[in-house]
Amino acid sequence: MHAKVRNLSTVDSALNAYLAEIRDKNIQKDSLRFRRNMERAGEIIAYEISKTLTYITQPITTPLGTSNCRVLEQQPVLATILRAGLVMHQGFLNVFDGAENAFISAYRKHHGDGNSDSFEVVVEYLASPTIDGKTVILCDPMLATGASMVLAYKALLERGKPKHIHIATVIASEAGISFAQENLPENITIWAAAIDSELTPRSYIVPGLGDAGDLAYGEKV
Repeated sequence: MHAKVRNLSTVDSALNAYLAEIRDKNIQKDSLRFRRNMERAGEIIAYEISKTLTYITQPITTPLGTSNCRVLEQQPVLATILRAGLVMHQGFLNVFDGAENAFISAYRKHHGDGNSDSFEVVVEYLASPTIDGKTVILCDPMLATGASMVLAYKALLERGKPKHIHIATVIASEAGISFAQENLPENITIWAAAIDSELTPRSYIVPGLGDAGDLAYGEKV
């Protein structure tokens, strides 16, 4: 059995409209709008994931009586790969506002002069609560090769054994999905706003959207 994959672009919704703006090279010039669209994408994916979580009935006192309401049995842990995932993370936090949070520093370390197509993914830092027995939502806006996601998952296991992990991304590549399925256990669900077919020699998704971190926060040296 492989990790389950949910491609949200197969059903028309407002998410597809936000994704169109996220991809648009002219709208991308407005970094504020790019960040807001990524945040909104996070909110919608969070809402979709919320439908799969466990709820309990809780009596709530109103000014006029009591209402038996359905509420989350347990808030998830929201984990994000820095830095590109921060905006998407905020979207998830808007929905799961009582969640615990985890942050993972993972980056591509290119060989040679930095322009080489060859690179390795390095995880440098992890700040996380215990995840033992909890549901974890691991966010990264781009799932290109899948290597960063697999390493981030393995790093999180230092903090316990989760009940279930949801991987949330805005755009994934078919190759990245396949790599994740081959290297992650079956108690994982991958959620993507879209899945693209191609990777460049430098492992950028095509048509993709470019570099999500640079578009949100400016180019890095």
